[in-house]
Amino acid sequence: MKIKNILIGCLALISTLAIIGCGGSQDGAGDTDAKVRIGMTVQSLSNPTWAGYCQAIEKEVKAQGGRINYVACDSNVGKQITQVENFISSGVDVIIIHPADPEGVEFALKEARDAGIKVLAWDDNLKNADMAWLIKNHDLGYTIGTHAAKWINEKLGGRAEVAILNYPQLPILLERGNGIRDAITKLAPKARIVAESSAIDTKEGIEKMETIFQSNPNVKIVCSIGGGGSVGANEASKAANKISNDFGIFAADATQPELAAMKNNEGVRMSVTVTGTNQDIADEIWKMVTMLQSGAPIEQKEIYRKFIPVTKDNVDYYFGK
Repeated sequence: MKIKNILIGCLALISTLAIIGCGGSQDGAGDTDAKVRIGMTVQSLSNPTWAGYCQAIEKEVKAQGGRINYVACDSNVGKQITQVENFISSGVDVIIIHPADPEGVEFALKEARDAGIKVLAWDDNLKNADMAWLIKNHDLGYTIGTHAAKWINEKLGGRAEVAILNYPQLPILLERGNGIRDAITKLAPKARIVAESSAIDTKEGIEKMETIFQSNPNVKIVCSIGGGGSVGANEASKAANKISNDFGIFAADATQPELAAMKNNEGVRMSVTVTGTNQDIADEIWKMVTMLQSGAPIEQKEIYRKFIPVTKDNVDYYFGK
């Protein structure tokens, strides 16, 4: 009997660890007293953008009487499928997913919906989702490129060497990178895109910009698809003594490290916040979760987010929020 009890205890511990997953919140999404129980899986929490989102969402969910367990799959679709399956087993009401592989997670999400769980897809319009929170990524990239082109024309006489930090591994970010390229080509036709490299987080941003500067020491403009690459590019630019009044980094996400660099007059000159502050994002997520949990018919499955360029002129409003 003693051995049996030990085995039962071990199995319970293994189950708990599986549900918690890797690199996320350990809040109990299976709490039966909660107003709503949420399981959230994202690609990465090493990216400051997603870490900030998840922390703000957790705070809002708790304040509203709900419970959330958020985990990172480290861009591994197999791990993400396991996380979804664990959410199903733990009896969550809503799953929020930022998919590592949109096609790869569809079957697991179908199982979730068959079990009566609502699914909110973040960034991808998944077939097996009740709602999708989306970005027009080419338009976002074009917005980044438009601000970079304006800087080139006003500060550099229309001529500059440009580097793009993209992430073509994900279709949505490939679209964003294409939007950056299209804007630069059209709006600053005398500028030259001399380097393109993949960078999704700060570490990659530093490494890729170091390599770019070695081959292209005259790069004056860096466009990044996201805040991770932007922050890395800024650090690499400072280390290489590239920061000057006509040097500029343009990106999306408007993370707090980007805004701090902007306030300090470092390399970051503009970053687009999508929706607004982390609290704005948490508010929107809670509204959608509440709508899903209510059981009312979903009149609009696809919800597109707004773009707000943040520059030195309005950075004080977003910094620290």
